[in-house]
Amino acid sequence: MKIKTLLFSVAIAALAFTSCSTPQNIQYFQDMSDNTSIKLPDVNSIILQPMDQISIIVNSRNAELAAMFNLPYYTRRIGDSQSLTASNSVLNSSSQNISGYTVDSKGNIDFPILGSIHVAGMKREELAAYIKEKIIESRQMNDPVVTVEYMNLGVSVLGEVSRPGRYKIDRDQFTIFDAIGLAGDLTINGGRQNVMVIRHNGDQDDYYQLDLTRGYQVYSSPAYYIKQGDVVYVSPNDKRQRESTVNGNNLRSSSFWISLASLLTSVAVLIFK
Repeated sequence: MKIKTLLFSVAIAALAFTSCSTPQNIQYFQDMSDNTSIKLPDVNSIILQPMDQISIIVNSRNAELAAMFNLPYYTRRIGDSQSLTASNSVLNSSSQNISGYTVDSKGNIDFPILGSIHVAGMKREELAAYIKEKIIESRQMNDPVVTVEYMNLGVSVLGEVSRPGRYKIDRDQFTIFDAIGLAGDLTINGGRQNVMVIRHNGDQDDYYQLDLTRGYQVYSSPAYYIKQGDVVYVSPNDKRQRESTVNGNNLRSSSFWISLASLLTSVAVLIFK
């Protein structure tokens, strides 16, 4: 009778273990509640670096004067694959290709009329203001409107997300949640407590670990705002890691305990029937 009771207890314990084995840390911001307020990090704009590509467009009431400060761009005529039309005018919605500037290894670009400009270390609005000032100082134009846009800036999102890949950064204040959102959010197997941001910093890589279940930790992290070239890696949770074994049968897997409970129940039936 004692053996039967013991076997029954083991079977119940195994079933209880499997019912509790589902990952609990699924919900984001578990430390936040209704009417919670949190101070956002200081505004963090993208800082231009060597090898970044940017588009700089100068507009003016005098289109001919503005054209001198704009690179030529080319649009392909619809239905004519061999014909290209060149223009120095301001880009419009019909253009398929935009000419831009690549920041060289020394952090410079070669800008029409103004010549070499050191742009590395500048924010987008700082560069636009600087070029506007220099154009006015050149006395070529007194009403320039300068627009600076990012072209090749991106972030790579890998691991347990719905759509891993490289995504474009098209604005400042691009956050970790923007990156995850573009990748379709974490899968159910993504480790919310173990999201890694890898950031290249000169001759080294910096690693930041984020716990998405803890809002205060995320907002206070230097990786809350994403920078160009960052890699976001979402680690698999424990359940996913167990499933990655040959057959998932180890002491931590639910299938192991279910099999054990089934075996013990069958033995009990044979002994006490």
